Amino acid sequence: TIIEKIFAAHSTDRVAAGETIWLDIDVRTARDFGGPNVVKHLKEHYEGDYLADPERTYFTFDLSVPAKTIKYAINQQICRKFAKETGMNLFDVDEGIGTHVLIEKGIVTPGATAVGTDSHYNILGAVGAFGQGMGDTDIAFAFKTGRTWFEVPETMKITVDGNYHWPATPRDLTFAVMKKLGSSGMLGMAAEYYGGEIQRLSLDGRITLASQTTEMGGIIAFIPPDEKILDFMSRRAGREVKGVYADEEAEYAREVHVDVEGLEPMVASPPRPTNIHPVSEMEGIEIDSVFIGSCTNGRFEDLQAAAGILKGRKVKSGVNLRITPATKEVWKRAIAEGLVDIFINAGAVVFTNPGCGGCAEGMPGLVGEDEVELSTTNRNYRGKQGPGEIYLVSPATAAASAVKGYLTSPDSLEVKQ
Repeated sequence: TIIEKIFAAHSTDRVAAGETIWLDIDVRTARDFGGPNVVKHLKEHYEGDYLADPERTYFTFDLSVPAKTIKYAINQQICRKFAKETGMNLFDVDEGIGTHVLIEKGIVTPGATAVGTDSHYNILGAVGAFGQGMGDTDIAFAFKTGRTWFEVPETMKITVDGNYHWPATPRDLTFAVMKKLGSSGMLGMAAEYYGGEIQRLSLDGRITLASQTTEMGGIIAFIPPDEKILDFMSRRAGREVKGVYADEEAEYAREVHVDVEGLEPMVASPPRPTNIHPVSEMEGIEIDSVFIGSCTNGRFEDLQAAAGILKGRKVKSGVNLRITPATKEVWKRAIAEGLVDIFINAGAVVFTNPGCGGCAEGMPGLVGEDEVELSTTNRNYRGKQGPGEIYLVSPATAAASAVKGYLTSPDSLEVKQ
């Protein structure tokens, strides 16, 4: 399987499902939330050189950008000072979501191993890399030694059958998989995605699909890179990049088929991201606010889909539409291609610095008491974004609903080029 091949290339131990091995880590990162604790652990438990390799070690600020409280300002400054002292890398408050930045800059490539203090670090499976979120103690050890221990998981094979068309989107494909597997269908396992619609996914669509691995209980879900992904990663890395692929005779612990033929827009109702229904069954729910962004749907294609619906239209009076791009690169392209003007003219609140936006406590996208929000984030657990109710949808559904003032399908409005 893919994970067994990647692990075998990064370990001298016997690699087989159920075995615990020492794993060499190519890239190690910590966010502005866990980073200060990583520094604390390093200084308390280790002497001398704190980092195995400063050039492969990063702080990524994406939760509170810029710092929303004095505590966050202090913590970010702790990380900045440590980075200066050790020579490690820092992506400050202007860069965006750490995992996305690692992909965009070609730092993490197919077949690589990476760990960080982010529960959605497995988003790196979108490019065929192994990424895993871990606690700050484990990350401190990885900073110091360049490795960590890991139990090799079993692998499940997910085949997506059939074809879907607009108004369904990659987010709706992701919802279809989540509806099939539920919150524990991938529990403790690695997964591999196959099928025609999987191969047709762009990088942005692959990121959306990979970003919901955690909500299905998975450790990592790989989307085998095709030529367009390899070409992109090679350009960004400045060297030829090759993918890692499972053998034809690879053994899987479980095989699942997901049928997306005739897929329609979907919505995940509170309080669980796997509580999924067709939008057509719930159309008409009145909304107070909309958030478009996050590591799941803050890419350029996500903003482009929303802009196609919002162009020449106005957000419904009384509805608050907030948009946060995933990275600075996405933000700059949105400006260059006129998307930001479309959003502003429609009455949206644009932008905060690129980052996690409403997924982070205290940042734009939070909801008040009795507020109903449509969100393109990955979780709608009660209290995650405030005391209100969160319905998860695609960017296209979010934009159309912002115009109408209630939950509706994107095809209720004409898309404008």
